[in-house]
Amino acid sequence: MPKRIAIFGGSFNPPGVHHRKLAETLARHFDEVRVVPCGPRPDKPTLNLIPPVFRAALADITFSGLRHVVVDLFDLEQDSFSRSIDLQTRYAPMGEIWHVVGTDLVEGGARGRSPIQLSWKEGRKLWKTAHFAILTRPGHKIATQDLPPYHRLIEVDIPGASTDIRDLVGRGKPVSDWLTPRAEEYIERYGLYRAPVPGSWAPGTLKGCPFQIQTDARNAKATQFADRIRKLTPDKGAPRFIATIGGDGAMLRAIRQNWRRRLPFFGINAGHRGFLMNQSEGLKAGTFPPDQVVFRQLPMLYLEFTDASGKTKSTYGFNDAWVERSTSQSAWLEVTVNGVRRIPKLVSDGALVATAAGSTAYARSMGASPLLADTPAWLLVGSNVMEPSGWKNALLSTDTTVEVRCLDPKKRPIKAFVDGEDAGTVVSFRARISRAASAELVFHSSHDMAEKIAAIQFSSQLR
Repeated sequence: MPKRIAIFGGSFNPPGVHHRKLAETLARHFDEVRVVPCGPRPDKPTLNLIPPVFRAALADITFSGLRHVVVDLFDLEQDSFSRSIDLQTRYAPMGEIWHVVGTDLVEGGARGRSPIQLSWKEGRKLWKTAHFAILTRPGHKIATQDLPPYHRLIEVDIPGASTDIRDLVGRGKPVSDWLTPRAEEYIERYGLYRAPVPGSWAPGTLKGCPFQIQTDARNAKATQFADRIRKLTPDKGAPRFIATIGGDGAMLRAIRQNWRRRLPFFGINAGHRGFLMNQSEGLKAGTFPPDQVVFRQLPMLYLEFTDASGKTKSTYGFNDAWVERSTSQSAWLEVTVNGVRRIPKLVSDGALVATAAGSTAYARSMGASPLLADTPAWLLVGSNVMEPSGWKNALLSTDTTVEVRCLDPKKRPIKAFVDGEDAGTVVSFRARISRAASAELVFHSSHDMAEKIAAIQFSSQLR
């Protein structure tokens, strides 16, 4: 038997408890449920109320922990709206695809007048060949002749509407019955559906919150800190944040492994400079988790690497990504920015892109000025540039797409890296700030990000 996959698409703007219950119900009838939040739609201007990165986080938060339920962020990442025929094509190799619809979309089917047949892209073809999981309400009668050839009726009685949730949030009314606790907290933290422009940071507290510890067992200092705070872990409840102990490398590993869980990361510096970490002075018995903190939602990179066979793979990075020469000869690279060829031939050891949060790492060592972590910009940096003479780096806006292509992959091959992880030999890569991926970092309210940047720029001694 092929794997039966239910495609549960929608705006999920925001996703509510009713959406989660529907996914739970579907998971009892199918082997897998694919939740697909859609990108921009001309018939739904409310989708532009908040940036897609927030909608992506809310989807991950709301559907987290459900067995056999997977959130697919493809449309949010690509800023697109996949029609049902596109979803059918995309998922068909994975198994038997079932499209989840309401009875309103099949009524009139006997006369060829259902919304599916009339308004869906290639709707008449789908009507005859696709499988439909039709959600029905108790007591609601649907004419048998209106049903598509391949269908399954699933009775549900789960009230709720995203429109009502947005209305309640906008008027400052209680929404605890409509949203999962974590989703409600996230919406409140960043002022979603209330402020015209959501914030990227907010004050808050971690006091009393259960947490998960992530550290490097090879770091003796980090192990000691972990032993100290492990005794302070609350006895019950799912973790509300991840206490990451070590240096910036430990934080990068934690983000890479856990960002889709959408839990905040509180770093404790047991390494060296620790730009992404909090200092350990406040780590005393009875003072952890900390009371007054600042949450900062920081963007990630969306990256596409193409190898010599033409195969492209995508991934995410938090700090930086780069290509470098893999032989003794310099790399010859072409740099394109937003479709415009800006550097026809970059002769160098390689090229790097870095988020603002990652600008204090390799980007700085290559000569770029570091940025504050929440600066709405990112960097393109050359490594040991020989040509063009005098060019070192460029500051990019958050809507920029950069492509770096090897001009001579046979004689001058290049290798790619993401946050220090080897991504193999490539011939090109594309990079932009992700529309769907982000990581929440938490700092003590007294943490001064600007001071650390100032210290390295003016050669001050860091603690």
